[in-house]
Amino acid sequence: MKGYDLFKEKIYKKTGINLSLYKEKQMNRRLESLAMRNGYNDFEKYFDAINKNVDLFNEFINYMTINVSEFYRNLEQWRVMENTIIPELLRKNKNLRIWSAACSTGEEPYSLVMLLSKFMPLNKINIIATDLDKEAMAKAKLGVYQEKSLRNLPKEFISKYFDKKLDRFLIKEEIKNRVTFKRHNLLEDKYVDNCDLIVCRNVMIYFTEEAKSDIYSNFSKSLNSNGVLFVGSTEQIIMPNKYNLKPIKTFFYGKSN
Repeated sequence: MKGYDLFKEKIYKKTGINLSLYKEKQMNRRLESLAMRNGYNDFEKYFDAINKNVDLFNEFINYMTINVSEFYRNLEQWRVMENTIIPELLRKNKNLRIWSAACSTGEEPYSLVMLLSKFMPLNKINIIATDLDKEAMAKAKLGVYQEKSLRNLPKEFISKYFDKKLDRFLIKEEIKNRVTFKRHNLLEDKYVDNCDLIVCRNVMIYFTEEAKSDIYSNFSKSLNSNGVLFVGSTEQIIMPNKYNLKPIKTFFYGKSN
């Protein structure tokens, strides 16, 4: 479908999202499919449409950011968090500064709150959660989930922190209140600083190698001297020392000082 290069330029001017930093074939294919589904056979016409129609624009943002999430995604890694990472971080600092980057619809930051509740009172827990997609974060703030997204979550958390309404699970306010949601573009915006733990999982696979390198460098700068970066199960960092990082467990990297 013609006009993708100009489309990227116009999207960057409108949103600050640089589509050139996403894998070209993958993103082009996804957006071409979305445009055609809405009845547009070239990117110029599609941009004109999303520039005028708020619903089409929100659909574009939501589709581009590829929101797929669940509580305690990759269960074994959350066990490592509980048994090793969190206790070690708390040994060095009792007031953890935690950033859930690319948090999607909220399952990850809420998982972090529930896990931390095993170590400290809820009123001592504060999670910063960011995402590019305002619609995804609106869903996160609402806190209503299907049963399948809770399949890995410990049953003690489900019974303690959710109310079931028909076939939906509503997360309780006492958990929601521990998370602050903010819009953030990993490719453009200032990063959260002085983090003890950064969790950013299953989003790097969509970026170019150049973009990934910049993001990892920025994450490293955002970590304090004892900080840890937790990445997705397909996102092991090649040559982490380039970013002043060192592997401490599979999918976990510490600041190399």
